[in-house]
Amino acid sequence: MAHFKDLNLSTPLYNALDDLGFATPTPIQEQAFNVVNSGKDVVGIAQTGTGKTFAYMLPILKNLPYSTQELPRILVLVPTRELVVQVVEEIEKLSKYLNTRVLGVYGGANINTQKQAIAEGLDVLVATPGRFYDLALSRVLQLKSIQKLVIDEVDVMLDLGFRHQLINIFDILPERRQNIMFSATMTHDVDVLINDFFKSPERVSIAVSGTPLENIKQLRYNVPNFYTKVNLLVHLLQDEERFNKTLIFVGNKKMADRLFDKLDEHFHDELCVIHSNKTQNYRLRSIEQFRTGANRILVATDVMARGLDIDNVSHVINFDTPDYPENYMHRIGRTGRAEREGEALVFSTESETEAIDNIERLMNMPIPVLDLPEDVAISDQLIEEERPQIKERNNPDKKPEDVGPAFHEKSEKNKKENLGGSYKFKIAEKYKKPLTRGDKNYNKRNKKK
Repeated sequence: MAHFKDLNLSTPLYNALDDLGFATPTPIQEQAFNVVNSGKDVVGIAQTGTGKTFAYMLPILKNLPYSTQELPRILVLVPTRELVVQVVEEIEKLSKYLNTRVLGVYGGANINTQKQAIAEGLDVLVATPGRFYDLALSRVLQLKSIQKLVIDEVDVMLDLGFRHQLINIFDILPERRQNIMFSATMTHDVDVLINDFFKSPERVSIAVSGTPLENIKQLRYNVPNFYTKVNLLVHLLQDEERFNKTLIFVGNKKMADRLFDKLDEHFHDELCVIHSNKTQNYRLRSIEQFRTGANRILVATDVMARGLDIDNVSHVINFDTPDYPENYMHRIGRTGRAEREGEALVFSTESETEAIDNIERLMNMPIPVLDLPEDVAISDQLIEEERPQIKERNNPDKKPEDVGPAFHEKSEKNKKENLGGSYKFKIAEKYKKPLTRGDKNYNKRNKKK
């Protein structure tokens, strides 16, 4: 078994790892170390929760000499504000015994405060693409000293529409730099980005995106509709000892708020929610309360919870079945971390059967189905998205077979002849328009005649 001692790190890094209680590197940390250490461009593919932050920061910090210069030398780009905060915390843990200055910047915070912090000098900058680009354009942030660019969770960035911002950032960075990219999945868009901007990158791949983690128990419930899902969820969450730290995924912000309101009736003080419409302070507070155990239930959307490292999550519940099977893998990867056992549940309706089939095909294994508990009431109430769509709002009784050819008799007013250019002359003749604006009595004179 590999050991951190085999990586030939510096004493300050070993001291930091000892404080954290880490003795053996994860597979991605072990395999990526020498490649990142070599200075080559690197593409790392590994499941969320496998220690990717340490995989790129250990070799970077090992080779980052002490410097008093004010300009940043390392740039780390991540897709969300929450990940900025998390990555900064991880780097600070590793550099506890180093004189490394780390700063995180993101949108939604005071840019002038961030400019002032940059002016005071730093070594490692962690940023979201939008705020980084704004700071670079303001000229407060000078980029000529950037030696290494790390793009973490790049597949999420592309999902969020950051492609053009990333291309703009590539253009303004020094050409001589090491590019390091980590992703949980290899998509077509990620491949295009690599081919366009990386120089003969070396790839380090740890797990196929569809490989289920062995220490995660997966189960499924077939549920007819939203309100029955809520009833099932409330029933399960009553067991506080079993569901002691539960992360619930939903498909969008509207559904997150809707579910939060329903659960709030039963679990008011135990519940929090996070999605992109919430303020920055609210989101950070929700994550912290869930992480510390102040709240045992967190309702989240995919984008907000992607990449967040929260320990000891007992259960991941897929309230909605994700359209993309890779997203299911990222969701369930929130539990069963650090070799602990976890449990993942998915609630699926009849309309989500295809999505379930795609997930099982990706994993090459079925998800066992459980019967609904007897105590769970099956509701016949439907939310707006579940109701049958009526084609004609003003004629709900009309059946599809009644629809005939798109032909009807023209109304009388629409049978008028198109007179083209001669029309204005006929109108002028009919109403005897004045020859000039000044001759207001022209029509009157003609009538008298």
